[in-house]
Amino acid sequence: MMASKPKKKNPRLASGRKRARQNIKLNAANTSLRSKYRTAVKNVEKAVLAGDKTKATELFAKAQSVLDTIADKGIFHKNKAARDKSRLSAKVKALAVAAA
Repeated sequence: MMASKPKKKNPRLASGRKRARQNIKLNAANTSLRSKYRTAVKNVEKAVLAGDKTKATELFAKAQSVLDTIADKGIFHKNKAARDKSRLSAKVKALAVAAA
């Protein structure tokens, strides 16, 4: 079994308690978005490996939207998102050239 983290003490001040509540919600939202980002990238890469040009192009268009959204929210750095988009784009273009 995995050892769980030691439970933190509750903050005394009301503002601290509120911040702790907000952090839990924000962490859950960020984790979900991070997962969506990774899934979008993986789906495009799978389509490229399968050699499915149309599916890869379609998934790449959707992935671009997800990557931009997450970069705007500051979950991943804008440069990381740009780098990932560039690499995915190169893979999709290489697939299109190979198919042609």
